[in-house]
Amino acid sequence: MFAVIKTGGKQYKVAADDILKVEKLPGEAGDILTFDQVLMVGNGADVTVGTPIVDGALVAAEYVETGKEKTVIIFKKRRRQNSRRRNGHRQLLTTVKITEILTGGAKPAAKVEAAPAAEETKAAPAEKKAPAKKAEPKTEAKAEAAPVKDDVKLIGGVGPALEKKLAALGVTSLTQIAEFTAEDIARVDAELSFKGRIEREDWIGQAKDLLAGKPPRAKADQK
Repeated sequence: MFAVIKTGGKQYKVAADDILKVEKLPGEAGDILTFDQVLMVGNGADVTVGTPIVDGALVAAEYVETGKEKTVIIFKKRRRQNSRRRNGHRQLLTTVKITEILTGGAKPAAKVEAAPAAEETKAAPAEKKAPAKKAEPKTEAKAEAAPVKDDVKLIGGVGPALEKKLAALGVTSLTQIAEFTAEDIARVDAELSFKGRIEREDWIGQAKDLLAGKPPRAKADQK
């Protein structure tokens, strides 16, 4: 037995136990979903075509999960205009498992939820034995550890565009900038036409301060 359903502006031919990916639907894992836009129902040689839907027909499915598809790259370019735009899109799709194809106004079978209740009963004694005081030292230990964020954009005047240009030259961290030599400064100045910007804005000093845990100079100046 098969059916043709419509959801998310698309049509799908389904049968019992089929795994199907459709446009994102609300719900949680294990929920029973119903598709009432049934355009066709067939059982062997007996086929019923809807006008536009089949009266009393219904397709039930179990909600499995919602995830993202692979990234689709969208690239636009205008010739001779130095205009390029590159974007990505990841479509959200819901995975469902077809459980029943119903006709004549029948309703889907109710979901059995006895198993989760049994698991909760078994877990109750374990919760009583676990002391609550053991969690406090772990929380304090996590609060003490505050790693330094090694991000070149923390340097004053460095934004996402300049970050990409520096990455193209192999400069991706504050540690590298803090260890710049005179040759490194001359190379970056020549490649990016900085005209002494690194020394003028004291990038090396800013990088060392940031690695030492001090706030960015731009934010400190604002305060």
